[in-house]
Amino acid sequence: MEFLVNIEIEWPPGAGEPDRERLFAAELARGQELAAAGAMKRLWRVPGRWANWGLWEAEDATALHEAVSSLPLWPWMHVTVHPLARHVNDPAAMPGAGARPSGD
Repeated sequence: MEFLVNIEIEWPPGAGEPDRERLFAAELARGQELAAAGAMKRLWRVPGRWANWGLWEAEDATALHEAVSSLPLWPWMHVTVHPLARHVNDPAAMPGAGARPSGD
């Protein structure tokens, strides 16, 4: 099942810089593991904000929650999840799909 997930980070004002750098490194490593496992399929950042939109895949909502909450920055995340269903007019499913539009 695919999910469109919006994640916004709210870093606590009193947190120290060494903690931040350590957590960022751990977040990068865990994100790469989730991508390699096929859970995180695509990721886009939101310009001007500490946020992203991602296309995630998981067996169900519980499995998605386990994946997202395994990220080290989880305690500082505001997460919105939109379950996705296939659409009959999805351009990716049409003949000749394969070429990606510019801006990807």
